[in-house]
Amino acid sequence: MKIFKIFMVAAIFTIATLSQAQDIKPTDVKKVMEKVADWQIKHFHDLYSGHTKPHHPLNWTNGALYVGLVKWAAMADDDKYYKWLKEIGEKYEWKLHRRKYHADDHTVGQLYVELYRKYNDEKMIEPTKEQFNFIMLHPPQTSLQWKSPYHQSRWNWCDALFMSPPVWAKLYNITGEQKYLDFMMDEFKATTDFLFDKEESLYYRDEGYIGKLENNTKMFWSRGNGWVFAGLTNIMNELNPQSKEYKYFLKIYKKMANKLLEIQTPDGHWSMSLLGQVYYPTPETSGSSFYIYGLAWGINKGLLNKETYGLAVQKGWNAMVDYVSKEGMLGYVQPIGAAPGKAWADKTEVYGTGAFLSAGSEVYKLYGGE
Repeated sequence: MKIFKIFMVAAIFTIATLSQAQDIKPTDVKKVMEKVADWQIKHFHDLYSGHTKPHHPLNWTNGALYVGLVKWAAMADDDKYYKWLKEIGEKYEWKLHRRKYHADDHTVGQLYVELYRKYNDEKMIEPTKEQFNFIMLHPPQTSLQWKSPYHQSRWNWCDALFMSPPVWAKLYNITGEQKYLDFMMDEFKATTDFLFDKEESLYYRDEGYIGKLENNTKMFWSRGNGWVFAGLTNIMNELNPQSKEYKYFLKIYKKMANKLLEIQTPDGHWSMSLLGQVYYPTPETSGSSFYIYGLAWGINKGLLNKETYGLAVQKGWNAMVDYVSKEGMLGYVQPIGAAPGKAWADKTEVYGTGAFLSAGSEVYKLYGGE
């Protein structure tokens, strides 16, 4: 009887594993990406996260959408997505958002550089270069401590590492000017020294969470670390793999990848509080999509072993696809926030779509898409 029970448990585990590890076809990846992208463009001005009016087109929320959408535009069968994105840049004269130093308002610069790469039109990046040149000539002298005066003039919250540093890295790559890379490295290192927990290989959201426990567990916000992990990926894409700068980011990336493999939930997503799965069982798709993006990219680049990390990507992607409605809305995207919280099947946000499209762009390659 005892042997029979052991056999049944093993059989159930095997069936569950097989159901989560369904084969992924690149044509299916492309099909669901198109459906999600089309739904999001159609519902671009929808209201979520308690907002009473749509996000400004240059707001960080939409900036994160564009980071993923421009990857989809490069895969799509026609240029209509590029055209839609280009019209946004033209409408706002290729300017970044309102705040000169704030990382959130730099996010849209990632789109501008990618459009410059396609159209080779210098005006698409001139305002960004001008603003960043000003910042380098007048660097912020503020503290990284949370709520100190003008504190968000520097990257003192982990989300910022997705928003601004990739823009600096892209400018360095396309101009060849070392000054952009040097500034970015100094600030990124300062933030990492401040917020990275060496014991857990994860980032605190900001100073306010350092040493803070919830249910006797350190609080590491999933989307916050997703911002960082995707940001590392987007930065390394711009650097020479033999450079010391690339190796600095790679070291952090591999530490995080190893930790993410360890804490992925059996359902394929990552918990909103990364070390507190039991307390946050609800799926969350924005942070999880960023992890899938970064892990799939690492396998594609030969940085991560496919045998070790491939199943995590497969399980994760299949879970994300399950949370896409038949119309194309990605559900279970946590609303705007700074800590673990709630998510719902019928609620979304534009940055979640951006993360999903980024993930799809690498999953597509991983499974043989060209």
